[in-house]
Amino acid sequence: MAYIPKGKTFDQFAVGDTFETASRTITEADVVNFAGISGDFNPLHMDEEFMKGTPFKTRIAHGMLCVSAATGLANQLGIFEGTSIALLSMTIKYTGAVNFGDTIRLVLKVLEKKESSKPDRGTVTFDCPVLNQRGDKVVDSQWVVLMKKSG
Repeated sequence: MAYIPKGKTFDQFAVGDTFETASRTITEADVVNFAGISGDFNPLHMDEEFMKGTPFKTRIAHGMLCVSAATGLANQLGIFEGTSIALLSMTIKYTGAVNFGDTIRLVLKVLEKKESSKPDRGTVTFDCPVLNQRGDKVVDSQWVVLMKKSG
């Protein structure tokens, strides 16, 4: 039996549609594993004693770890399953620190839809803030996703 995509198509998104993900707690294990994968062992993330002398006072998670986790949370929504063709761009602004033990979630809001020169696809631009457990925006981002059309 052939795979049947479960995600939304370009045609099914409307400007203003909003999708909120589940939450995810960022742990020390997440940070250590991300450091190993990325090679980023900056003392901001790895050295508690060093961080006591900074404005943060404690280690913080990698910004890209939080964005990576946000993409996973977005995928869990199911709206992109089998219908996204490519993530064309992502603009990212870090607006707050994520501490070990903070819980993040993502809110996706459709900002814009554009037809493609190819009839079977179009681009959808999403506003994608990452929020912590207090509702503070820790990442401000926009994603442009190439989506399949219905039919």
